[in-house]
Amino acid sequence: VQLQAFGGGLVQTGGSLRLSCAASGLTLSSYGMGWFRQAPGKEREFVAAIRRSGGSTYYADSVKGRFSISRDNAKNTLYLEMNSLKIEDTAVYYCAATTLWSEYYSPRPYNYWGQGTLVTVSS
Repeated sequence: VQLQAFGGGLVQTGGSLRLSCAASGLTLSSYGMGWFRQAPGKEREFVAAIRRSGGSTYYADSVKGRFSISRDNAKNTLYLEMNSLKIEDTAVYYCAATTLWSEYYSPRPYNYWGQGTLVTVSS
């Protein structure tokens, strides 16, 4: 099982990036999916999550209205569209898969994790 996150990079304040997470060895449609991030010296924090069917999405207050999570189960791929980026969005972003949806906002129930992709927002 592998989750591969990519699409990070260096962007200026106010810019946009689209992260992707390609899954192999598992059927994405069987999992709730989430994006988390970890900034230097900080704990990993919840960013966004999406149910298996893609019908419901959830966001951290800090990214609500700026980020959008989506999935293409046919392509076994998860996405995170990030707009109006701020310096405080700088972090390594991780995608993760879970079969336990009740705590989608916590890293604990996620079964599989991607390796992370670095997003750096500069002024």
